[in-house]
Amino acid sequence: MLPQQFLDRMKGMLGDEYDSFLAAYGQEPFQALRLNALKQRSEGRNAAELSGGAETMGHREGTKVPWAENCYYYEPSAQPGKHPYHQAGVYYIQEPSAMAPAELLEVQPGERVLDLCAAPGGKSTQIAARLRGEGFLLCNEINASRAKILSENVERMGIVNAYVTNETPERLAEVFPEYFDKILVDAPCSGEGMFRKNELACEEWSPENVDMCAKRQDGILDCAARMLRLGGRMVYSTCTFAPAENEGSVSRFLERWPEFETVPIEKEAFGTGNCSGSREYLEKGMHSGEPCPAAAASQSKGLADHDTARDMLCLEDTLRLWPHRIKGEGHFAALLEKPGAPEAGYRRYAANGLVTGVPEKELSEYRMFCQEVFGKKEIPFGQNRKMCYLRFGDNLYMVSDEMPSVKGLKVLRPGLHVGTLKKNRFEPSHGLALALSPDEVLRVWNLCYEENSHSNEEGACRKDGSFDKRVVSAYLKGETFPAEGEKGWYLICVDGFGIGWGKLAVGLMKNHYPRGLRHG
Repeated sequence: MLPQQFLDRMKGMLGDEYDSFLAAYGQEPFQALRLNALKQRSEGRNAAELSGGAETMGHREGTKVPWAENCYYYEPSAQPGKHPYHQAGVYYIQEPSAMAPAELLEVQPGERVLDLCAAPGGKSTQIAARLRGEGFLLCNEINASRAKILSENVERMGIVNAYVTNETPERLAEVFPEYFDKILVDAPCSGEGMFRKNELACEEWSPENVDMCAKRQDGILDCAARMLRLGGRMVYSTCTFAPAENEGSVSRFLERWPEFETVPIEKEAFGTGNCSGSREYLEKGMHSGEPCPAAAASQSKGLADHDTARDMLCLEDTLRLWPHRIKGEGHFAALLEKPGAPEAGYRRYAANGLVTGVPEKELSEYRMFCQEVFGKKEIPFGQNRKMCYLRFGDNLYMVSDEMPSVKGLKVLRPGLHVGTLKKNRFEPSHGLALALSPDEVLRVWNLCYEENSHSNEEGACRKDGSFDKRVVSAYLKGETFPAEGEKGWYLICVDGFGIGWGKLAVGLMKNHYPRGLRHG
């Protein structure tokens, strides 16, 4: 049952389209996944180079999501979350409309990027794929339990150049003044766009909650503006229809930060029909009878004070996605730019300075492990730049020496967790296995899961593997399996994708798949 006050407002906003909008709630929501361009197969191809999302799972070719790179719709019967490729980080299951905001940022390799409200991690992992392991990504989530889920997804997708923090926007703004090239603010909102998928969002809706979200979004945007460098861009997005949280938040932001400008969003990829935000939606939302006193009062002042022509143009630059017009849920996005360019000699400044690594003498067991597994004393993907190692208890993390210090921050994942320093030995982490390409490791044990997984290509299913789903399932349950070969650590792969570690000894591959991830 949709809230009546919500329906009244939407009827006023949509007019003749209201019946089509309402009919969409009787239809099944669309589902999609995004292939992970960071995930490499043993023959050197990455997941995104495969022919389609559903086909990657051995089912059929998927239909491409038109506004996002490497993204495909799939039928619910495919159940991609239960496939080993999901555990291997080959793809991320993501709502189709939610793929749009990160695409609008147009992130480039080497940039410094902040995802300020990042859980559960779909947009962060999307940004990371665009960075290609270069630059720096800060993924933040203020809610501690959601931050843990975010950290797990960053690990699963094999991301090596990211921090995961559990901080307030205000604290981050103190540490990173004018630091980031790009910022994504996928703000907490009233969730109206998810009513079709999430009954709880519908039950929790109220006009007062819309008002509370609008005020909270103002504060988050102000912090983001402080962290964006001159010439930088940020995307503000929500999954709600509420004008107070969409056009209203953008309009109020431009009132407080007149130096910012909206950047027109190309809307052709989103199909026919009007996909623009508008001042009209804002005015209709204010007069819909929905009691949102704080947002309405603020917005009334904003509409009175603004240059009307400029305000109309700015709001028409924004994007609205409607579930009756596209194959996806409701979403809103605005692309904002901080005009200007850094002064000559500008150096990026973080209040805590740059990261400082542990002394080399603490890394002897780790170096021995690298020599055994990679044939060199460093992980191969760290060869192109100088790396630092951070130690938290017995846990060792790897970061670029250009990364900012994590001192004073609540950090869940400071870079790539490479493993644990134990007495006289080093044990690699699961995250390291997911970040590696099989071609970077001396010893690989490949298991074939799909009959059409290019198993007859050289290197995809070696003679030490077998087409046997039971062996893959047994490994994911934590079981050992018989194997012959050189003793030591092996990267275990499924159809050429790294999925975990095994250690071979006396004809048996000992299982090092994490207990917390094991099936059944």
